[in-house]
Amino acid sequence: MKRHVLIYGLAGGVLIATLQYTQYRFVVIEHSVELYTALVAILFAAFGIWLGLRITRRREIIRETVVVREVLVPVEAPSLEPFAPNVAQQQTLGITARELEILNLIARGLSNREIAEQLFVSESTVKTHCARAFDKLGAARRTQAVQRGKELGLLP
Repeated sequence: MKRHVLIYGLAGGVLIATLQYTQYRFVVIEHSVELYTALVAILFAAFGIWLGLRITRRREIIRETVVVREVLVPVEAPSLEPFAPNVAQQQTLGITARELEILNLIARGLSNREIAEQLFVSESTVKTHCARAFDKLGAARRTQAVQRGKELGLLP
């Protein structure tokens, strides 16, 4: 019995070795061009990555110095009486009360959507009022409109 197992095991081993050799021959010998091409491609890719990292590496260290200096800003004394807009300027420019109200809310930093929610109007209505107020003040942006409104005494 042991002899039969030994013979079958030996025959199986020879058969497996033959099949492996055939597979090796098929893969390596028949497809040698593809294998060598893949090997060369891998080598060139590795060399390209190495060279790219070497070339793009920073050679000099940029040092940034931050200087912190305290600057005193004069503060205007708050007036005891509430702000009253310049009615004469408002009438001269033709700015309506609603446009002035929206200009005040813009000066407070609210967005068009927030202004619309606060005044219970649509966002497009706010945009229309803004456009008309900007046109009357000769401003192209919100910041310019607020600055011009303060210069003319329409905003606090």
